Amino acid sequence: MSDPEAAPPPSPSTPGPVFDAAELEAARVIFARQAEFMMGAAAMDGLPAPDLPEVAFAGRSNVGKSSLINALVSRHRLARASTEPGRTREVNFFVLDERLRLVDLPGYGFAKVSRGTARKFQDLGRAYLRGRPNLKRVYLLIDARHGLKPPDAEALDALDKAAVSYQIVLTKADKLKAGEARAAADATLAAISRRPAAYPRVLATSAEKGDGLPELRAEIIAAAFA
Repeated sequence: MSDPEAAPPPSPSTPGPVFDAAELEAARVIFARQAEFMMGAAAMDGLPAPDLPEVAFAGRSNVGKSSLINALVSRHRLARASTEPGRTREVNFFVLDERLRLVDLPGYGFAKVSRGTARKFQDLGRAYLRGRPNLKRVYLLIDARHGLKPPDAEALDALDKAAVSYQIVLTKADKLKAGEARAAADATLAAISRRPAAYPRVLATSAEKGDGLPELRAEIIAAAFA
């Protein structure tokens, strides 16, 4: 991490560490290395051994989790994006550089399935959050165009209850003007300011344009290997 006293004052939407060029490049190099799908687990007893640090991605079913994971590792089809929201019904594990796992959690709030089925795979995600000792941080994805919605509040409550460090990442920020994306990040940060497990930094990203991805990579590496 760069010396916070030597860095310029952060904006309201980006408090916390400021990454310098060397740190951004080091993270880019790690994410450019081999990334592969490891497995999908439909039950807690099917999870891999907790022998590597993990960071997880959560969010509504149409928020763009698969697209963001693919963009982070510069692979088009590592995580499978579907035209039908709600298709991720397992906890999916991807291994990066044989030293870090990226975890795609089941989406919520938009799945076209029965309530019983939706509850089953969403409960799996909650069980993962509560029982994974090697989980370093959860990245909760929010559509920048819409902001926090009631289903997101339920996810925030679950994360706070699990006492898992989580960070808000705005997706699809390229669909907004620059000033609008900054305002969305500031509003989101204000909304979570009193939540005990929320990391006090909101990132605006675009899987399509690459905006915010260098900073998100650096955040992930810092959280995983702190």
